[in-house]
Amino acid sequence: MERESFEDQEVADLLNKYFVSIKVDREERPDIDSIYMTVCQMLTGQGGWPLNVFLTPDQKPFYAGTYFPKTSHYGRPGMMDVLPQLHEKYQQERENMENIADKITMSLKERSTVEAGTEISENVIHKAYQEIVQNFDGIYGGFGQAPKFPMPHQLMFLLRYFHWTGTDMALSMVEKTLEGMEKGGIYDHIGGGFARYSTDNMWLVPHFEKMLYDNALLLFVLAESYQATHNENWKRISYEVFEFLKREMASADGGFYSAIDADSEGIEGKYYVWSRTEVLNILDFDLGELFCEAYDISDEGNFEGYSIPNLIQTNLENVANNKGMSMEDVLQKLDEAKAILLKEREKRIYPHLDDKILTSWNALMVAAFAKAGIAFQEPQFLDYARKGITFIDEKLWKNEQLYARYRDGEVKFNAYLDDYAFMLWAYLEMYEAEHKLNDIQQAIKIKNKMFKEFWDDKSGGFYFTSTDAETLIYREKQGFDGALPSGNSVAALQLWRLAKFTEDMDLQEKVDKLLASFEQDASVYPHGMLYMLQAAMAKYAGGKEVVVSGTNDNNRKEFVTLYQSNYHPFDILMIADMEKLNTKELQVWKDKLDEKHDFALYVCEQYSCKNPIYNVEEAKTSMNL
Repeated sequence: MERESFEDQEVADLLNKYFVSIKVDREERPDIDSIYMTVCQMLTGQGGWPLNVFLTPDQKPFYAGTYFPKTSHYGRPGMMDVLPQLHEKYQQERENMENIADKITMSLKERSTVEAGTEISENVIHKAYQEIVQNFDGIYGGFGQAPKFPMPHQLMFLLRYFHWTGTDMALSMVEKTLEGMEKGGIYDHIGGGFARYSTDNMWLVPHFEKMLYDNALLLFVLAESYQATHNENWKRISYEVFEFLKREMASADGGFYSAIDADSEGIEGKYYVWSRTEVLNILDFDLGELFCEAYDISDEGNFEGYSIPNLIQTNLENVANNKGMSMEDVLQKLDEAKAILLKEREKRIYPHLDDKILTSWNALMVAAFAKAGIAFQEPQFLDYARKGITFIDEKLWKNEQLYARYRDGEVKFNAYLDDYAFMLWAYLEMYEAEHKLNDIQQAIKIKNKMFKEFWDDKSGGFYFTSTDAETLIYREKQGFDGALPSGNSVAALQLWRLAKFTEDMDLQEKVDKLLASFEQDASVYPHGMLYMLQAAMAKYAGGKEVVVSGTNDNNRKEFVTLYQSNYHPFDILMIADMEKLNTKELQVWKDKLDEKHDFALYVCEQYSCKNPIYNVEEAKTSMNL
């Protein structure tokens, strides 16, 4: 639409003649985007971007749609027809149009004042799982029809469901989906990282845009999948994603940029695709032939005459046999080829980089690096997690106010619920990874601000905007997940974890109230609230509070390393030492400080503890490590 309409003189003249045009960056102003996206869904039955909404001067919407071509065709209204018609209708039937706008606005407000229900039942969780099973693509992995999105929080739900119920199918769906994406063209086999979505069922042709949040959440899922299965493939892909993020999305001072465009030189995917001739010219003939056979690079191509590297139909063992090579040699040669092609690709004109740094997405990146750092026992990941959280602490907090966006030294927009909820997630992952007291204290600070500025005392749940945010036509309370899990969903699970760390019974009750406030939505459409259902699942699973103590650092480290490389989604781990347990936040665990034995493990459930175990091997057995 930008090329077709907004930069077209005829359309621009009409817009400027009849309307005040406002273009909104939906990543900077998700509050505006979310409200008017809901309007579009109410009026047309569907949503999406580009989003075009027509408002009265007091922000009330009366007409909405997604894509409008310049001129009407194939039953789709065009801008050249819509603009004068709306103007004429507004001039001649103003009172009627304003009544319509009032009704739409009233309907919006009613959506955010739904009375709280009761607790989300286990049946709702099982129903959500069944809906996922029905949507699963057993051939290529993923869910539903094209376009196919990664939906990492759906995979997190399945991993937890597997752990909670022992349903093998749940884990199989995660692995099949990761495998489908990793083999497909949605994964950048040359440079690492995942594109935003696939336009087909096979994950072959992506929309080539790369988003920070997708890569952060997928790295988190890969790390958890590795903890659950110890499949080395998930570790390998995680390191490749890390190298991509470090090389292409990291700022010099520790933050991470938002997105890399799909287009280069005005052509989608141009930066990422290859011709067979080009590959054979860059690599020597034997290496080029090997690469082309493995990665589906052909003369006719698989995308508009060019080829997107992929492994969808490839069996590398067959390739090795055809070439009379060992698998080890084939993998080594392919890595060598990819490194050469990456160097060559970097000479091309790079797609546009969206260099704004968003608090919420950076918090997800921190959480992912911290999770991967402990899953793989990789200090590099933890270093980048620490740099990321330090960047937010230093650049995006000003006078006790968290801001949503940083760019070129400027911070802007008071933080939204998602910023706080995702930051809470980041601090808790950092605390689990490094057990630094400041991280749990920052988590508590975030929690306090969330309840002070966003909490709905009457019905429970958090509003999307704070009490001192710009006044819009209504104050929204979101529960449904989109491309990202909702702030309320993340808050529910992370506040539950924080309550376990601090044994805060009042906070546990608030989590119950938060879940109850979305019980009706979850019951009607459980598939749309999969991250929140992880919090409900956690309540039913209970989980353990695991406290490690003792005087021998090596013994403690041996146990903690093994514990962290395994999957414990509903448990928390505390390391007892004098400094930590003397602080008011963690006083509750003080009686677990053991200064007599080399090693001590306390395993508690719902704050009821078993006798301590003083032998490391016995401790490992007791935790199924």
